[in-house]
Amino acid sequence: MNCVESMFHQLPQTADRLTDAATWEQGARHWPSGEQQTLTCCRVIDETHDVKTFEFRTEDGLPVRFEPGQFMTVSADVHGHRLERCYTISSPPTRPYLVSMTVKRVPGGAMSNWLHESMQPGKQLRAYGPSGSFTATAAAATKSLYLSAGSGVTPLMSMTRASIDLGLDRDIVFIHSARTPADIVFRRELQRLAELSPRLKTFFVCEGVGDEGGWSGPVGRLSLQLLSEWVPDHTEREVFTCGPAGYMNAVRALLHEGGHNPARYHQESFDISAGVAPEPIAPASEAAQETFTIKLSRSSKSFTMNAAETVLSAARKAGVAIPSSCSQGMCGTCKTKVLEGTVDMNHNGGIREREIQKGFRLLCCSRPTSDLVLEL
Repeated sequence: MNCVESMFHQLPQTADRLTDAATWEQGARHWPSGEQQTLTCCRVIDETHDVKTFEFRTEDGLPVRFEPGQFMTVSADVHGHRLERCYTISSPPTRPYLVSMTVKRVPGGAMSNWLHESMQPGKQLRAYGPSGSFTATAAAATKSLYLSAGSGVTPLMSMTRASIDLGLDRDIVFIHSARTPADIVFRRELQRLAELSPRLKTFFVCEGVGDEGGWSGPVGRLSLQLLSEWVPDHTEREVFTCGPAGYMNAVRALLHEGGHNPARYHQESFDISAGVAPEPIAPASEAAQETFTIKLSRSSKSFTMNAAETVLSAARKAGVAIPSSCSQGMCGTCKTKVLEGTVDMNHNGGIREREIQKGFRLLCCSRPTSDLVLEL
């Protein structure tokens, strides 16, 4: 039995989880989210006129362990500037020898335009390990509803591909919104997957028909009436949503109006097309003038900072390089263990409770309340 056959031989038999890293990916790389590795591009696939999928292999050829819906932070020198951006892994963890990222070319987007223009087979890219908690494996559900718009389709595509690969025949309704039929990412593949899995149903809604005169689907935006027509039992489903911020806000309002339980709603917590957000600024106060000493256990470096700053911001000023991306407590890239001391952390979903219990904190949204020793 070769290594690929062995890996699939160990796949879990339960439909409650799409992957179980502890049992079936014993040969896969444990790639910490704060550690950089080199990826080599294998191929580039044109999905639409402004969306491409980039397939990568690891430098040592080992498989990568991740959960469907997670993302990676890529790093590259673009026109003399070091840029880092988060991109969801669109491939499923059932195919761990190739890691795919599907990227929409954003007007004015430095990284997305560079990838579209420069990335080709053989070219390398630095990336941090998989991260994020937006995954179907985090919530057991007998019935799911996937709602996406634009390139927000990518994490839900990873979840759907994994389900089909494992033959789980899960009850999934997948509704994708696009500007025109020509902008529907993975259109043909989603239709083919629906043919392979009788309980997967796919629907598309477009704002306009564009050049496709024969379009027979609905034109406009997703409405409660349309949702109720396609998914009469939508209030009974676990909902996973990803897309531009405006779309996700509209979906939440629509579901609320329809009586869906907010506890069964999950969304990707950063706008994947927006790039790096500005770091939050704390209001000034007398307490904020207090200064603390931050020590780094591995490098033996140290710096001082005041309580008004985030640890990440102060570290950058001190010349300490810490992996980061969203700077909003969402992506988890700057997750670091606090060995000594306390911080005030206000995150936006980029860290799990069990990680917090183990002493990890997101430095981008953490302000010190004492001197600190960090595992850096």
